Amino acid sequence: MAKKNATEKVPMLRIHELRPARGSRRRRRRVGRGLGSGRGVYSGRGMKGQQARSGSAPRPGFEGGQTPLVKRLPFRRGVRAGGASHTGGLRHPPFAPVNLKDLNLFEAQSEVTPALLHEKGLVRRNLRVKVLGTGTLERALTIKAHAFSKSAAEAIEKAGGKAEVIRDARRPD
Repeated sequence: MAKKNATEKVPMLRIHELRPARGSRRRRRRVGRGLGSGRGVYSGRGMKGQQARSGSAPRPGFEGGQTPLVKRLPFRRGVRAGGASHTGGLRHPPFAPVNLKDLNLFEAQSEVTPALLHEKGLVRRNLRVKVLGTGTLERALTIKAHAFSKSAAEAIEKAGGKAEVIRDARRPD
């Protein structure tokens, strides 16, 4: 077969020559058209029952007579406390826990902030920081965090340091 020249005219496609792409159209399944068709007699619906009847289907949420999920769940009204996201309240952002024993890597009299803790690899940047009282603090530090456990705050004060709570701009109190 010879190559077509760029100057040679290509016959224009006529509207009566248009055809859908092969395999893009599928014939409708005709049910109930005799035993030999493979979908005769019960037309693929089985024998009797609700699913075999025309125009009827169980309503949305119907579970066959079993107590439906919506009735098994406790009944709640309105917007509830901050952590209850299923009723529209704001979720409490999680805390990144930092133990007192981990803070011993900082020099004495230094100021420890969440950014500094992130720099040292102790917390992920986007989380709020809570200092917990596990271990002992061996030097006086000024620690700025979003929350402190009671034992951690006492241990910091006892070591000669200061525990300063940071107000979180994302959560108006």
